Amino acid sequence: MSNDHEYTDHMTEIIRQAEKDGLFDDLPGKGKPLKLDNNYFNNPDKQIYKTLKDNNILPKWIKLSKEIDAMKEKLSDLGDKEKRKRIKDINKKIKEYNYACPPSLQKNKIFE
Repeated sequence: MSNDHEYTDHMTEIIRQAEKDGLFDDLPGKGKPLKLDNNYFNNPDKQIYKTLKDNNILPKWIKLSKEIDAMKEKLSDLGDKEKRKRIKDINKKIKEYNYACPPSLQKNKIFE
């Protein structure tokens, strides 16, 4: 009995289309073996983060967090008008960060 109607979930379709469109072609480390540590196979989450770290890949939310922190540090050097604009920019970045990070690590918007 053949299965002519294979089930694929929505995310699999998105990934397949991205591969087809070449969106993964320019990723750093493409074609290089991943550094894996057998000690983490009992905890897939730890393995994922360790693999990312060992291969110098930061999740998007960590990059965004670093950008937000750097932007906040520079606020004290700005005048009132520039500071208000920068706060709006930071809050946009915080919103993007909150969509990407684990729920327990979400940040609050900042105010003047």
